[in-house]
Formats: sequence, C-alpha cells, structure tokens
Amino acid sequence: MLSNESLQSPAFSRSNSQASVDSASMEDFWREIESIRETSLGAQEEQTPAEAKPLDEGELEAEWLQDVGLSTLISGDEEEDGKALLSTLTRTQAAAVKKRYNTYTQTLRKKNKQSVRDVRDIFGASESPPGETCDSHASELDGAQEGKALPGIIKASGPLPDGASLNSSALSDGSQDEEWSFTVPRSGSMSILEAVPDVPVHSNGAADPGRSVRNAASDDEYLEKNILVEAEELSFEVSYSEKLTQAPKRNRFKKLDFKKEDYVLPKFVVQKTRFGLTKAEDLSAEDMKKIRHLSLIELTAFFDAFRIQLKRNKTEKVKGRDTGIFGVPLTVLLENDRRKDSGVKVPFVLQKFFDKVEESGLESEGIFRLSGCTAKVKQYREELDAKFNADKFKWEKMCHREAAVMLKAFFRELPTSLFPVEYIPAFITLMERGPHIRVQFQALHLMVMALPDANRDTAQALMTFFNKVIANESKNRMSIWNISTIMAPNLFFSRSKHSDCEELLLANTAAHIIRLMLKYQEMLWTVPSFLIAQVRRMNEATMLLKKPLPSVKKLLRRKTIERGVTSPKTSKVLQKSASTRRMSDVPEGVIRVHAPLLSKVSMAIQLNSQTKVKDILAKFQCENSHGSSECIKIQNQRLYEIGGNIGQHCLDPDAYILDVYHVNPQAEWVIKPQQSV
Repeated sequence: MLSNESLQSPAFSRSNSQASVDSASMEDFWREIESIRETSLGAQEEQTPAEAKPLDEGELEAEWLQDVGLSTLISGDEEEDGKALLSTLTRTQAAAVKKRYNTYTQTLRKKNKQSVRDVRDIFGASESPPGETCDSHASELDGAQEGKALPGIIKASGPLPDGASLNSSALSDGSQDEEWSFTVPRSGSMSILEAVPDVPVHSNGAADPGRSVRNAASDDEYLEKNILVEAEELSFEVSYSEKLTQAPKRNRFKKLDFKKEDYVLPKFVVQKTRFGLTKAEDLSAEDMKKIRHLSLIELTAFFDAFRIQLKRNKTEKVKGRDTGIFGVPLTVLLENDRRKDSGVKVPFVLQKFFDKVEESGLESEGIFRLSGCTAKVKQYREELDAKFNADKFKWEKMCHREAAVMLKAFFRELPTSLFPVEYIPAFITLMERGPHIRVQFQALHLMVMALPDANRDTAQALMTFFNKVIANESKNRMSIWNISTIMAPNLFFSRSKHSDCEELLLANTAAHIIRLMLKYQEMLWTVPSFLIAQVRRMNEATMLLKKPLPSVKKLLRRKTIERGVTSPKTSKVLQKSASTRRMSDVPEGVIRVHAPLLSKVSMAIQLNSQTKVKDILAKFQCENSHGSSECIKIQNQRLYEIGGNIGQHCLDPDAYILDVYHVNPQAEWVIKPQQSV
C-alpha cells in the first residue's frame, strides 16, 4: 500500500481528531510498516516497476471498454456477444457506457482526425441532440427524463424499498469531481480510524489483559452491548445504480454527520426470493465472465450516480516471475497447481500457509503482529521457491509465526495487488461524503464481483481464514480491526509515491474495506440476482443472434405443416425432433432429473408451486438409501440447472424449482457433487 518514502511514521502534525487514532490499531499499522521495511529482503529491488507510458483519457476509456467486454465498439467488428451485452443494459448502465464511449471517440477525433462510430449509431439516434454531453444525460437521471428508457435497453423495474434513501455530505448541487485529490479529513469530522473505541494496550499493541475476556470479544460486540443494532434487509433484485437514481436527489446528497456509534457496522440480512441465493462458485466460468463485465459497468454507473469518477489511473506494472512462489502471478501458480489437481481454485502454497497457522497458531497471541525470525524466514522463502513445486519442502519444520509472516509477504509481493488499488480514490471520496454503510457495501459488492476469478477465489479463502483467526480473539488478541489494519498495506500495496497524509488516508480506507469484507463475507460473494437475470438475457440474445435465418425451403415446409397437409415423410421427421420428443416424454410442469453418479440415475418429477430443490434431493436420497455409502454420497450432491439461458447453475436448496423452470424451460436438471472453492 505504501511507498518506500513513507515506511516511517509521519512527522506531520495531526489534528486532535487524527490524534485520537494513536491506539492499538495505529500502533499495529506503523509496526506493520516497520516490519515490511525490515523483512522485505530486497524484494522491492527485485521487483522494479516497468516504465509505464502515461495514458491519455481516451486510452483509459478504451481499456475500460475492453475490460467490460465491449471491445467491438473499438474494433468495429459485428460480434454477437457485444450486441447481446448492449441489449441487456439498464438505463444507468447504458449511460455509463455511452459516457466512456463518447470520451473515447472525442479523443480519437482530436488525435487522428478520423471518422469513428457515433454513439447514436450504437444506442439509437433519439437519445440526445448532437451537442449534448453524457454529463448532461447523467443529470437527467435525477429529473423528468427518468422514465424514458433507451431503445433496445431493458429497464430495471421495481419500487424502492422503504428506508432506501441515501445520504452524502459536502456535495453541492451540480458539482462534479474532475480530478482526484487526497484530502485529510476536515476539522470537526471523524476519520475512519477515529471512530474505533480506545482500549488500554500493551507496548506490543495487544489489548490489555486486565480487560475481561467477555468484554474483549471484539470491537463490534463491545459497542453493540450499549447500542441496539437491528438487522437491515438487503435486496439483490434491483440494480444498485437504478436504486440510486430512484432516490430523491435531496436525500441522496443529504449531509451526514458521523457519530461514534455509527461506526458499529450494521447487521444485514439478504432478502431471499423464490429463486434462492447464488454464490460465485455456483455459476460456470463463462457466465461468471459475463458477471464480471456487467459488475464493472454497474460499478461505474454506481459511482456516476454520486458524480464520482471511477478513474482507473494506470499503476506501474511489475513483471512477475515464471517460477517459484513469491512474486509469481496467481494465474501462473494456479496453472502449475492444476497439473496436479484440475479443480483447484486457490494456490496450494496459500492453503499450506493457512493450514500451518490453523494447526498451532490460532490461539497464539499477536499471531499477525509478530515478525518471526528473519533468518528463518529468509531460509524458508528460498527453500519454498526452489522445492515447493517439486513437493520436496519439509513443512513440519516451519513454525506458525514464520508461516504468518510469509503469508503477508506472499500477497505484498504479487506483481499486482489482490484488490484493485486504482479504485481506492473513488472509495475514499464515497466514504468522505458519508453515505450509509449499505451504500459502501453495494460498491464493495460490485468490486468483488468484478475481480478476476483467481483474485476473487483467493480473496474468499483469505477472508474465511481470517474469520477463523478472529473467532479466537479472546486468546490471540486479533480483532477484526487489528487484522484489517495489519493486512491493509499487504493487500492494497501500491508502488506509487504519495505523501504521508495521502498514504495514511489510503491505508485507512483500505483497512475499512477489509473490515467490511470480513464482516459481510457471506453476502459479498453472493451474486446479485439482477446480474444473473442480465446474464440470462444476454445468453438468450446471443442464441437469437447466432440462430441462422430459416431458408425458403424450411419456410415453405412450415407453411405446409400449418395447413395440415403433412406427408408421411414429414411426419417422421417431426417425430424425431428434440422438441417433439420432449413434449411427448415430459409433460408440462414435469422435469426429468438425472443423477449419473447414483444408483437411481433418472427420475421424472411433477412440480408444484411449493416444490423446492431440497425436496428433489430428498426424493433421490429416499430412492438411494439402501446402503450407508449411498446416503453419504447423496448428502454431498446438489441440483444443477444446465443449458438453456444459463451455462451451469448450482441451485440453492431453498429455491422453488417451478420458478426456475419457468425462467429456463429448456434447461437440463442434473444432480452431481458441488464444486467449491
């Protein structure tokens, strides 16, 4: 997170509000920075950033269009996937794409004086007059034009839930941030770290043992004893950016004063629908790729609604190593590991680090504060690089302390950070304006969904591991805030140079993001329902675009059939068609479920409005309960929806299957083992 120039405690004078953060958390932070400097072992010299040519605004927008799967707008190719994606965008998502494409084309015209596709050729000619900018279109989202949808664009619908008004501070009407600036919290306002309750600490940063175990459970529990925190329901059914534009403008930009008790993270409960909930690992790789594209578009539209530019300033690129463990990209590590296990989603070496700490370090006090033996850490690093892939490294000789140190070093030395550092300025601005934690959660939710597969799966495993550490806080003195503060400079490491004030603000924001991830882990890796619905529409649109037009011969034959003059030869052809067989074999409202790995391999099941996925699994369990081995086998099985308008979808046991059937009647239904991270 921090550059070399700021690996020392800042010498600048802090205000009273900032001074209050010099407690356990800030001592942890500066101790971790000092530890990074002492244990870097020359890694920063080995990873010299490559010279990066500054990109102009048009090039950045072109890169954004490529990242969201709309490279066809740049190349001019007529591809079905690009058309399908554009056809499923909500109004706010379409406005975000149009704004970036306008910037790209205007920059291209200025540079090359060449003719490029006009935005009206893509989104329709009736959108705006020739001289109208996308910024003015964005302002329309708050006004009378809110009800008008773009031609060919599917508008998300649904009423705004009660209590969904949004707050933001220090924002005047019509203002827009043109450049990023790092601002130290103003006098009288509270910084992120300031709201942490002060607790007596030792010189090593651990909580005072004099405080009882019951009172030291966690910062959240400590505050929640005196503050009643009610669970707030979250809906994943409607696009987050659409919800923002539906909220009254005066409420969305209403000033919010931070109070100390506001720092207690609220309890969220996801609103379950008849379709159930879907985890990222429940979808096929191809569908998750579309989720990533849509999430980045939605995230951009989300920040546009707050008039915050999601500037992805180009960060320095570090050439990763091709061999070894440290400094090797996650994708390279996984490629090597999949030669041993094709289903692995998290690098084996990380799993080994987790296992080593869990083995004997979960109750070790200050497990992630301690730096370990420098000589041993250096020795183990060299041995891991040389021997791990050959399965010759002796893990039994490593202590959990060294494993914790190398775990942090592993993430810090990745060629690119696990989480996108370039989005941190937008999160800083969002949190400075003080919206509800729900809004921060929504922005973070979209960022997690937009992560590459390797980063998202690794981050999920990491958060699961850290929550195990936090569960033993009464013994290891590692609270959710301690973990987030210590890991911030390791997971959001930036090689750019910043002042001490900027670095502290970046670290504060990164720590807050990690804290949100730890608190809401289960929900953050749940795919929003509105994105899944868009993927279904994308797949349907792609199939329609790829479907060849019927020939004259086929049209004449269809006309003949409609008139009832069907020859015997034609009747035989019809009887052999897949659709006819499906209609004859499986009546309406009945699905045939296949279970190739069980003794009862197939079953036709009549559906009603109350049939759940778990009811179907129970039927197969009843039919396959002749032996204990079969019982164990069925307990590890899940029902999958395959084909039709989805690639592969592992269904929630509580989902109502008839609703899923109506959405995707062409799907096949298969029971097989669940694929997990």
